[in-house]
Amino acid sequence: MTDYWWLVPLAYGAGSVQWGLLAVRALRGIDVRQYGSGKTGVTNVLRTAGRLPAAFVLLADAGKGVAMVLVARALSADPWLHSLVALAVLVGHVWPVFARFRGGRGIAPGVGTAASLNPWMALVGLGVFLPVVALTRYVSLGSVLSAAAVAAAFGGLAAAGAAPAPHLWYALAGSALIFWAHRDNLQRLLNGTERKLGQGQDGEGGEQ
Repeated sequence: MTDYWWLVPLAYGAGSVQWGLLAVRALRGIDVRQYGSGKTGVTNVLRTAGRLPAAFVLLADAGKGVAMVLVARALSADPWLHSLVALAVLVGHVWPVFARFRGGRGIAPGVGTAASLNPWMALVGLGVFLPVVALTRYVSLGSVLSAAAVAAAFGGLAAAGAAPAPHLWYALAGSALIFWAHRDNLQRLLNGTERKLGQGQDGEGGEQ
């Protein structure tokens, strides 16, 4: 890992690129953080700019996680390096140096990084996220439950010797960060005031 330590700050820089901010600014000439939830992720882009920009942001935000982890895996077999690179992407997305440390909540890059560590995690995360959102229309609830499911899945694999311990530590740290980033959404869920997917611009809802 010592030879490739520079991948960690590079991953933070890649995570700091806010595709939602760039896409909405290019298409609408506005700062997406001034609308809706005030975040740069997929759901706020969907509410602010529509489906196609949101789909682009989903792929781009997940893609930056995929790209950085795959580069780390190509250069080194050290699972600690892979895990630190994955976490650095997530931290950069939530606290981006290029956007005054105001980014998204980490779900899209979280999916990308987890799936790059273990492709089955994409199915685990989506297998929880999609039905929860379909049934409740709460993106925030689907987001935190999918993060918890991925962490639990990594825990099961690590206990069975099918995944290295550093991947579990990444999953625990990453899910904790995602829960922290959704703390306002969780409070509104408890209060019954969280906005559902498809509701208007007033109020704030969960987003990625």
